[in-house]
Amino acid sequence: MTLALTGHTLAANPDDEELTVRLGSEWRLVKNDQSRDIRTWAKLEDGKRYRSFKIEVQLDADLDTIARVLFDFDNYPKWFWEVREAKLLKTVSSTEHFTYIVHNAPLGLPDRDVILHTTIEPATPSRPLALVKTHSAVNYLPAKPPLVRMLAEETLVRFSPMPDGGILMEVEGYVDPGGSAPIWATNFVQRSAPYAIAAGIRRMVKLDAYRNPGTAPRYSLGRF
Repeated sequence: MTLALTGHTLAANPDDEELTVRLGSEWRLVKNDQSRDIRTWAKLEDGKRYRSFKIEVQLDADLDTIARVLFDFDNYPKWFWEVREAKLLKTVSSTEHFTYIVHNAPLGLPDRDVILHTTIEPATPSRPLALVKTHSAVNYLPAKPPLVRMLAEETLVRFSPMPDGGILMEVEGYVDPGGSAPIWATNFVQRSAPYAIAAGIRRMVKLDAYRNPGTAPRYSLGRF
């Protein structure tokens, strides 16, 4: 998972600035959409320029369907927050890979790119929890001006079974877009993007192309 600056022009919002001031080291609820089972939180941790984010969303899908969406990098522009390009760079193993993503940025700012190093801990019947961890590999590829390389991309995604048969996806993360960007703009994105991403994956896992493709996902999230 990754977040970056939105490609739309942003205007400073006093409410966003106020939220930034009020945020502390404890999670604060930002969005609670009960109709879609999506909740997002934010907090501002000591020593970090930008807010951290947390997402909870209930998905009506099995692990294979979710994996097909999550690891179908070519189609990220269809649902992920302001993705211009996404591609697999290298498969290290069935549980480790590197990907490259380019994000649109606001008018007047250069677009961002990021190399993500992803590791997967598949679920098993004895441990009904799948984990996906991503970290930015800043120097994995040379810089590609005028793109600005993102400095931090730390996400931990958990998938666990729900009593009703769905799957709970929980995400915690932190992003530093690198370069020069207004703090309010980055905070706006990290307030808005988590909800958009949750809504996007919730929509994608309902598509027949992912639910009944007749093929296994590129990388497995295991079995409960």
